[in-house]
Amino acid sequence: MKKTRIRKNSYKTKTALLAGAAALTAFTCQSHAQSSVDSLLNKLEQKGILTADETKALREENDMDTTNDFNSALNAKFPMAPWVKSYKISGDFRGRFEQFSGNDSALSDRTRLRYRLRFGIVAELMDNMEVGFRLGSGDPAPGSFSTQGNPLSQNSTMQNNWSDKGLYIDAAYAKWTAINSGDWLLAATIGKMDNPFKFTWMVFDPDLTPEGGAINGAYTFNDKHSLTYAGGAFVLDEEPSNTHDPFMYGGQVLWNAKWSSKWSSSLGVGAFAIVSPEQLTTSNVPYINQGNTRSGKGVLLNNYTPVIADASLTYTFDKVPLYPGAFPVKLQGEFMNNPGASANNNGYWAGVTFGKSGKKHTWDLSYRYEQLEADAWYDQLVDDDNSTYYQHAPVAGGSGFAGGTNVKGHFMKLNYSITDSLTFSATCYLNSLINQTLAGGVKEPQSGAMHFMADLMWKF
Repeated sequence: MKKTRIRKNSYKTKTALLAGAAALTAFTCQSHAQSSVDSLLNKLEQKGILTADETKALREENDMDTTNDFNSALNAKFPMAPWVKSYKISGDFRGRFEQFSGNDSALSDRTRLRYRLRFGIVAELMDNMEVGFRLGSGDPAPGSFSTQGNPLSQNSTMQNNWSDKGLYIDAAYAKWTAINSGDWLLAATIGKMDNPFKFTWMVFDPDLTPEGGAINGAYTFNDKHSLTYAGGAFVLDEEPSNTHDPFMYGGQVLWNAKWSSKWSSSLGVGAFAIVSPEQLTTSNVPYINQGNTRSGKGVLLNNYTPVIADASLTYTFDKVPLYPGAFPVKLQGEFMNNPGASANNNGYWAGVTFGKSGKKHTWDLSYRYEQLEADAWYDQLVDDDNSTYYQHAPVAGGSGFAGGTNVKGHFMKLNYSITDSLTFSATCYLNSLINQTLAGGVKEPQSGAMHFMADLMWKF
């Protein structure tokens, strides 16, 4: 009877029920109160007292109240300037098991344990501005750059008798959103920032945070079609003895379409250009990945002006076994051609993703095949985990495992969100070299290698 009466009550009564629960939990600490309210909402939804939409709306209202309480408490302890509207604190911690193995007799299988910590603050200011920074852990860059962090990784390796590890500036930027009304969005960012482009790891390693200036925008035609665009100019290095510093310029346009409740798609095109690539020698910048054609002194012998196209098509099922809620299946691919090199200048990948992780008990499973030729793109910007084994050291390079270009193979990844904040991932690369004859005429054996990673990541 009680359950029937509650179902007949109005939405306002349900809101009052939540408010009463929140009041009871207010006598405990804030984090405990938040979890108590979430648990109560889950129970009310399970018993049919609240619908899924009502639960979502009430949780958003409670989250907003919690955020406001936090900002008020923070301001009481650390008074904000009158032009500061709020602060947002976020970060993540990831623990990783990593293994390298292969069928080359010269390769010694190895494993290592690593972790990554990131912590950042964003200050929202008046006049549609924000300033933010993020600190990240990481091992030092190799060679003479050991006082700096690795631009392709924030992982710290467990080693050296528990030595203290480094903490670096992973991002530091200012952003102004000039337009955010109606159908238009336009924002400008300067500093060291999250990558403004939406290309995949074949083009940019996911840990890269470019330094320079960028413009991002969007135009919404209607509820089914929109365009997003990005452009920027970024510093790759500063040479005190040369006026021709290496820069990267580029832009991207992406068309997103939602054809029905089931079907959606995206289509994008972009282009980049590296100015003064001859200054990006192995002695001027950290040399981490391999693959590009270089002279014996480590000087790049080609220009890098690639044109890139990507496309995806997604179908969403209402429900499938072992997955809560709607289930997307995405077919996706990307192609790159670099007219700045006369040979070995193409890259592509194609694959499929089942599901989408991120919420409690959701998951996704991905597969792709990728082929990235030696001079399709500047090797220091691509995914460093997409690696293979070099038995012999190429000109200006080193033997052993290395990511970069001149790599082909298979990629498989599973993500499972244990909770909203905790995700387990398993990733496997099965790769080999495209061209076994390295610069200088050295012949590599035809062999494959595996790079496997298992991660647990907590978001906060």
